[in-house]
Amino acid sequence: MQNAIEICNGAHSFKETEVLKQINLSVKKGEIFGLLGPSGAGKTTLINIITGQLHPSEGKSIIQGVDSTLLSGDEYKKIGIMMDHFGLYERMSCYDNLKFYAKLDGNSNDEIDERINRILKEIALFEVKKLPVAKLSKGMKNRLSFARAILRRPDILFLDEPTCGLDPNTTEELHKRILEEKARGTTIFLTTHNMHEAQKLCDHVALLHEGIIVAYGNPSELCRKYNHQRRFLIHLKNGEDVELGHERDSADTIANYLKNDELETIHTTEPDLETIFMELTGGKLNQ
Repeated sequence: MQNAIEICNGAHSFKETEVLKQINLSVKKGEIFGLLGPSGAGKTTLINIITGQLHPSEGKSIIQGVDSTLLSGDEYKKIGIMMDHFGLYERMSCYDNLKFYAKLDGNSNDEIDERINRILKEIALFEVKKLPVAKLSKGMKNRLSFARAILRRPDILFLDEPTCGLDPNTTEELHKRILEEKARGTTIFLTTHNMHEAQKLCDHVALLHEGIIVAYGNPSELCRKYNHQRRFLIHLKNGEDVELGHERDSADTIANYLKNDELETIHTTEPDLETIFMELTGGKLNQ
C-alpha cells in the first residue's frame, strides 16, 4: 500500500530549542494514524511541517508524493486541517463560515448550498446554522471546525486534539464522523494525548516524547508487546478476586470456574498506551 505521508530524518528547532529530533515516519493511505504525546512534545509542530506551514530545520516531509515545502494551491485543496478552531470567524454564522471556504475552493453556488446544509445536518448544527460562531458552545465549535475540514472532501485529514475538553456524548459523535471519513477512504492523521481515543480509532500510533518517537505500531500489538506480567485477573461471583499466570494449570482452574458457574469477570493484565508511555519515558500522556 502506498504511503500518504513520509518523513525522513525530520528535525526542527526554534532558536536554541530542539523540538523534533530525527523523525522517521510513514503513514499509509486510508488509515487512521495517531501521534500520541503530552503537551509540548512536538505534535503540532510536526503537523505544521507535514502540511508545509513550517519548513523543517533538517530532513524532508513528503505528502501525497510531493515535498511539503512545494505544495501547490490545488494540492492544498486535497488536505483538510482541524486545529483548535483554526479558521473560524466568530462574527460570521456557521453557514457563512462554511460558505466562505467552499467558495475559496471554487464550488458553484448550487453545490455549496446543498453540501453545506447536508454537512450541518450530519453534525447536528443545521438548526443553529444562522447563529454567529461566538455564540456556540465549545462542542459546537469543534463540530463546526470538523465540518470545515471535511467540506472539501480531503484525501488527507489532520485532526489536532479534536476532542480535547469535550463531553463524552460530543466526543462519541465526533468519533463516529471520523470513522465515517475513514470509510470514505480518507487518510487521517490524529494527534492526541487521549490513550482511549487512540486505541479505539487508530490503525497505528507513534508515541512522541521530547521530540523523539519512542514507540510505533498497532495499539493492540504494542499492548501485547509490553505485557510483561502476563496474568489473568478473575473476579468470582462470591466476591473473591483471583490472579493466575499464563500457565497450563491456569486453564484447568478457569475451566472449573466456568463449569461451576462461579466466574463473573476475567481480564488479562495487558497494559494500555498510557502505561507503555510511562514505562518508556517516566512521564504521562495526559498532561
